Amino acid sequence: MSTSRPDTAFWILTALASGPQHGYGILRGVSEASQGTASLKTATLYATLDRLTASGAVAESGEEIVDGRARRYFRLTPQGRARLESETAQLEQRVAAARRALDAPAGGGARARPAHPRSALA
Repeated sequence: MSTSRPDTAFWILTALASGPQHGYGILRGVSEASQGTASLKTATLYATLDRLTASGAVAESGEEIVDGRARRYFRLTPQGRARLESETAQLEQRVAAARRALDAPAGGGARARPAHPRSALA
């Protein structure tokens, strides 16, 4: 599944919340955190990391050479953690609003959705 630009930043920040990661580690962390629903291309990852670094949400935290190739590591900054906490709170509010709407009586007082998914098939 393709990931939208705001979602891309959210998932990268989420992956970095557990500690510094290199690019492949971030890609793996995004996949794990999203339970496979978000996937990023390498170019998208690094373009978003550049934006997050420029905004102060992410910082480079070193580099190592593995098999002759440089691996850059990135970490979440306090500003990035605050951004992730804020975005998480906003998502929780949206979910709560949707749950209230789904649980509200519809029309003649009947529930908007069946109490059990199988009852909709009966």
